[in-house]
Amino acid sequence: MGKKILFRAVVEVLGKPKEHVDSTLKGYLQKLKENTRYQVVKEDLAELKQHEESELWMAFAELEIKTSGVTEIIDFCFDYMPSLIEIIEPEELKLDSLTISSFLNDMQAKLHGVDMLAKQMKMENQLTNQSLAKLLYNFIIILLRDHNFSSEQLSRLTGMNIDILEDYLDKMIDEGKVDLKEGIYFLKEAEIENGRESEKN
Repeated sequence: MGKKILFRAVVEVLGKPKEHVDSTLKGYLQKLKENTRYQVVKEDLAELKQHEESELWMAFAELEIKTSGVTEIIDFCFDYMPSLIEIIEPEELKLDSLTISSFLNDMQAKLHGVDMLAKQMKMENQLTNQSLAKLLYNFIIILLRDHNFSSEQLSRLTGMNIDILEDYLDKMIDEGKVDLKEGIYFLKEAEIENGRESEKN
């Protein structure tokens, strides 16, 4: 197997609640210890801390690990996503073209996977936002059909942030669906008639 490589790594977990963060990090470490390609020779667990100005908790472990080659270190980076990695010994490493090619291909595969996931999430977010916008539109139309409301009242009834809601109401005004007078929103007469026709049908 040859001379082993000793490296230092920091593995972090950020999230909530506190208990989930703690159990997730310990799960990572347990999985690492069960992996025969790595030998954990030193492990320092930091105390969980709450992230500044947020409800998120952060846990991290500083590890020293022995492994048999550069390929294993590269795989460790992909599998455990450390926030820091440092080779302690040996001071010099020789990389052959096969190892470098393998690393580049693995990296490209991971990047393509991340890119595909990002595009899929973007498409799903667009569909979700379109559905939510239509739902909000229908909700406002129904609310304003029988009563006139201020933006504060509509915000309470819809649960929407008032600034976002007012921007959306401005859009509805531009579209000729809604009007505003002295701080009160009301449906245009044409929209009221459209609603009555829909109910008849």
